[in-house]
Amino acid sequence: MAVVQILKQIFFSSSKSRPNLPFLSFYYDFSTTASSPPSDQPNPSISTVISILAHHRSKSRWGHLLSLCPSGFTPTEFSQIALSLKNNPHLVLRFFDFTQRKSLCNHDLSSYATVIHLFSRGRLTSQAQELIRVAVRLPANDLQTKQELRLFEILVKTYRECGSAPYVFDLLITCCLDVKRIEGALDIVRMLLSRGIGLKISTCNALIWTFSRSQGVISGYEIYREVFGLDSGKIEARVKDVKRVVRIRPNVHTFNALMSCFYKEGLFERVEDTWIEMESLRCEPNCSSYSVLMAVLCEEGKMTEAEKLLEEMRDKNVERDVVAYNTIIGGFCKIGEIGRGEEFFREMGLDGVESSCSTFEHIVNGYCRVGDVDSAILVYKDMIRKTFRPESSTIEALIRGLCDKRRVSEAMEILRVGVEKFGLSPTKNSYMFLIKGFCEDGRMEEALKVQAEMVGKGFEPSLEIYDAFIDGYMEQGNVEMTKMLRTEMFETQKREEDC
Repeated sequence: MAVVQILKQIFFSSSKSRPNLPFLSFYYDFSTTASSPPSDQPNPSISTVISILAHHRSKSRWGHLLSLCPSGFTPTEFSQIALSLKNNPHLVLRFFDFTQRKSLCNHDLSSYATVIHLFSRGRLTSQAQELIRVAVRLPANDLQTKQELRLFEILVKTYRECGSAPYVFDLLITCCLDVKRIEGALDIVRMLLSRGIGLKISTCNALIWTFSRSQGVISGYEIYREVFGLDSGKIEARVKDVKRVVRIRPNVHTFNALMSCFYKEGLFERVEDTWIEMESLRCEPNCSSYSVLMAVLCEEGKMTEAEKLLEEMRDKNVERDVVAYNTIIGGFCKIGEIGRGEEFFREMGLDGVESSCSTFEHIVNGYCRVGDVDSAILVYKDMIRKTFRPESSTIEALIRGLCDKRRVSEAMEILRVGVEKFGLSPTKNSYMFLIKGFCEDGRMEEALKVQAEMVGKGFEPSLEIYDAFIDGYMEQGNVEMTKMLRTEMFETQKREEDC
């Protein structure tokens, strides 16, 4: 029987079998446990097992069970026992673990589904999630059907019998996303929504976020419109036989996920469009929302508008956190207005917002960008005193700035401290700036040592590095070394062209 038909049976019982309520009152359809018990009565051995589990002391029950049932239980027997203990989910958990440790039951999807239901109704969320992850990875008997859909079908069939909780399906969907069964998760969401069955907003957001990251934000945006019923024509066609559709409203985290993904893919216009859509649905932006839009304005060089956005946050009593401040500071430093960046750095301190490593790195890179390497080093030393770990790109900016000023020994010390104290992996450009700096100073031995270290890190010497060595040796009058390097450079260039 198809899953949708099963759902229809569960959620569209005839008026004779239940009160005449509007369709999908969760408090009836998902909370009722008044289903008829299984027709097969437990045999005496099952009754005995239940009695031992329910009434014996913890220390004696497991040894007694092992001696009584050395051959273990079938999945059906296990489910019958577990259902009799459904008001004690912790005992069910211990019984399940016992059968696993002693290999007393070859659990299948049906017994897993029973335990998943009982853990869900008992709010043993992490244990239910772990079982779902195991269950969807079990070897499938039917290769034509996704294992997660088979588990979903069984969960639907056994929902009332187990007196389960609605969010068991939310757990199933989020676990499918965790184990990369995202298409299966979408199929389950569509089947639930087609019957008007609502999901938690966090589940919908997780689905949108996962699709945005794995298949691109355009796919994520399409899922967003589908899940929240914004493509009304499609929704009406899908639920034409449903009396009432549960509408889920997107929240600020929904829009933040979309804007963040649009920003990462460089679709800045879509970030602004999403902001407008968020406002049209009367969803109030939070600090993260403002930070993403501010980042777009900074990327586009619209610093005046970015400032206004920061002021709007203050006017609306939206917390301005370290990300918001770092965004505006980074924007000004990127266009060379270090003074304005420093102003917001001071304002950040007055607002009681602790600076982060990124705060200092923005300012260090900003000073290096305008050639004020002395100020950059002062900020860098302050950053180190605060035990922040710099990025390799920041070290590269400092090395370049120092080498441009012919202060190659200081640059070498910056690299040494970065490697020894912070375990940084220097960039190829860092090595190149140092080699060029040593060659320009005629310190060829030191340049060769840096070049050897660079090759040891897996970087091949570039034509620019060859040119630096050739110029250095020519300055010293070492014609033989110059000829040898030129020959090697041409061979290297030819190999690169052939590749």
